[in-house]
Amino acid sequence: MANPKRRHSRSRSGKRRAHDALVPPGWSLCTTCFEPKPPHRVCPHCGSYKGRTVIEVEELE
Repeated sequence: MANPKRRHSRSRSGKRRAHDALVPPGWSLCTTCFEPKPPHRVCPHCGSYKGRTVIEVEELE
């Protein structure tokens, strides 16, 4: 198998790794209560999904 003759420079390695950074997860707003929630999930604040109530959420006191 072929082996590299010289090591890669820091700039070359950095150029290759320029797109490896982690991105924060996206959030969407609930259409009922307008609280941020993960997309395609039931809203943890009001229990609705796509405008209709799916689960009953207990009020925290």
